[in-house]
Amino acid sequence: MKLRWLLSGAALATASGWALAQGAPESLLPPGFDDPPPAPAAAPAPAPAPAPAARAGGTAAPSRPAATTSSPASVSGGAASVTGDPAGGPSSGASAVLAKLPTLDELAKMTPEEFEEALGLDPKFDIPAGARRAPEKVGLLDTSEGGLPADAMAGVRPSLLKRVLTGNRGNIVSRWGHILVRRALASRLDAPGGMNGADFAGLRAGLLVRMGEVEAARALVQDVDVDNYTAILTNAAFDAYVGTGDFTGVCPVLIKRRATREDPQWEAANDICSAARGDGRAALSRLDKALRNKAMANIDLLLAQRYAGAVGQSRRAVTIEWDDVDSISPWRYSLALALGIKPPDKIVNLADRRIAGAAALAPALGLADRAAAADHAAGRGILSSAAMVDLYGQIYSASDIDGAPSERAESLRRAYVLRDPAARSVAMQTLWNSAPDTAQRYSRQVLTAYAASRLPVDGNLAEQSGDLIASMLTAGLDRNAARWAGVVEDGSLGWALLAVGGPGGTVEIDSGTVDSFVDDDESAESRKSAFLVAGLAGLGRIDAGTRSEFEDRLELDLGRKSRWSSYIDRAASQDRQAMVALLAGLGMQGSGWDRMTARHLYYIVSALRRVGLEAEARMIAAEAVARG
Repeated sequence: MKLRWLLSGAALATASGWALAQGAPESLLPPGFDDPPPAPAAAPAPAPAPAPAARAGGTAAPSRPAATTSSPASVSGGAASVTGDPAGGPSSGASAVLAKLPTLDELAKMTPEEFEEALGLDPKFDIPAGARRAPEKVGLLDTSEGGLPADAMAGVRPSLLKRVLTGNRGNIVSRWGHILVRRALASRLDAPGGMNGADFAGLRAGLLVRMGEVEAARALVQDVDVDNYTAILTNAAFDAYVGTGDFTGVCPVLIKRRATREDPQWEAANDICSAARGDGRAALSRLDKALRNKAMANIDLLLAQRYAGAVGQSRRAVTIEWDDVDSISPWRYSLALALGIKPPDKIVNLADRRIAGAAALAPALGLADRAAAADHAAGRGILSSAAMVDLYGQIYSASDIDGAPSERAESLRRAYVLRDPAARSVAMQTLWNSAPDTAQRYSRQVLTAYAASRLPVDGNLAEQSGDLIASMLTAGLDRNAARWAGVVEDGSLGWALLAVGGPGGTVEIDSGTVDSFVDDDESAESRKSAFLVAGLAGLGRIDAGTRSEFEDRLELDLGRKSRWSSYIDRAASQDRQAMVALLAGLGMQGSGWDRMTARHLYYIVSALRRVGLEAEARMIAAEAVARG
C-alpha cells in the first residue's frame, strides 16, 4: 500500500511531510513551477456525428484536468494522461520515470540534501533576483576605501594571472609586501576578459588563506552568491571558513556544491552541517564509520564528532585526548578553538602563518595566547600597530594576567607615559630586546610604532635613532621619522632608513655617505648594504655612476633579466598597478630575508614607483634595510 502511495504522486506529499519536520510546509520550486498547466485550447467543433463518437473524439476528454487522477501517468505530465494505454496502464515514458524513483529503503537512508535532490526540490537560485550580485566584480575595498581601481586587471592575460596567483605560496618575507598584496587581493576588481569572475575571486581568496588572512578570505568569498560558485571558489571558501572556525557558516556552500569534493574533511564538514540541520543521529553515525575506517586522524574525527554533537544537540560525550598528537593543522586547530578547547602549546606552531593569523584574532583564546601569536602575526603584516596596541591595552587592564605578557604591557605603557624621553626609549628597547628572535623583535617594533613617533627629537637618542625610525616605519609614519633627519649621523642605520624610507630630500645622499654605511655594515654578506643600494637605485635616488660603483664593490647585478623581471617590468610600463603588486609579492617569497636578493628588491621598488605606488616602494625598501 505504501509503495502504491509513493508511486501515485506522493513526491509532493513526501516533500510536505519533510517540511513539517522543519516547520510550516512551503514549496521549494522556483516561481511558476507550482502552477497547474493551462488547459488545452478547444479544438474546432467536429462535424455532426453520433453521440458515442462525439464523446470519444470531442473536447470533453482532453479538457478534463489531469491533476485530479491518481494514476502514475498524471505525475509525469499531462501528455501521458492523453497518450497512455486506453486500458489505464502506464506509457513507456511514464515507466522510465517510475524506474528512476527511489525505493522506500533508499529514501530512509537519504540525507536531507539527497532527499531534496531526488525530488527535484533544489532551487537553481536561493537568493531573490533583486538581491543577486554579479560575480564579474568582486572585492571588499573600492578606491574610496584604499582599494585599487576596478579596471586594474583590464587587458591582463588570464593564464598569466592564474599562474601568478597560484604560484604564490603566501610566505611573503616583507611585512609591507604582505600588506600591499592583501590590498590588491581585497580590492573590488573587475575580472579580466576571458576569466570567470567567481574563479578570479576564488584564486584571490585562496592566496589570502595561504597568507594567513583567513578573515579577509572569508569576507571575499561571501561577496559572491553561492549560486555562482565554481570549483575553484568552492575550495577557497571551504579553506577560509575552516580557517576562521566557522563550520556552520560553510554549510550553504556545502549544500549547493555537494559534489565538488569527496575527501574526508569535506565529508566530515558535510556531516557537521547535517547535524546542524537536525539530522544529528545519521551524521554521528557516518562520523563513527569514518572513525572505524580511519578516514582521517582520530583527533580530527573526534573533534568533528564533538562539534556535530554540539550543533545537533546530541547528548553523546566525546573525549578529546592530545597525548598521541604531535602536530597541528588549520582544521584541527580551528575545530578545537570553536569547541573552546586549547590545544597543547607543544604542538602549536605559531611560525605557521595560518595558525598565527587565526590565533592572533581568535576570540576563544586568552589574551596571553593571542599576544604570543601576535609576536608572529604582526611582523608578517597580518596585524597592524593599532591592533597590537589594543591587544596589549586589554592585557594591561586584565587583573588575571601576569608573567611576560603583563610585563610587556607595562613596558608599553611606560613607553607612552613617562616624562623622560630617554626612559621611554629604554622601555621600548626592553620590549624589543626581550624578543626571542629577530622576526619577533620586528613584531615588537610594530607594537611600539606610535610610541616611537611621540618621542621628541633628541640628540641624546641618536644612537637609538635607527631602531626608533625602523619602528615608526613599520606603521608607515614616514613624516614622523623624517623629523629625526637632523639628528641621525651620516652613514648610520637611521640615515639609511631615511634615505630610502623618507620622502624625497629628507637626507643628503651621495657616494660618500653610502660608502660610510657599507664600511660599517656588519650584516651577513653585507646584506643591508646590498638592499640599500638596490632601494636607492629603484627609487632613482642615486645616479648611474654611484650605482655602478657599488654594484661592483658588492658584486651585485641589479639589471640582470629573468622571466619574472620581464613580467613586472612590462606590467609597470603598461601602468598595471594590481599586476605589479601581485608580481612583487611573487618575487618576495621565502622563509626569511636571507632568501631575498638585492636584484629582486630593485625590480620591485622600481616597478612600484613607476605605477604610482612610491610610498609602498619606500616602505618595502626601508624594511629590507632594517631587517637585512
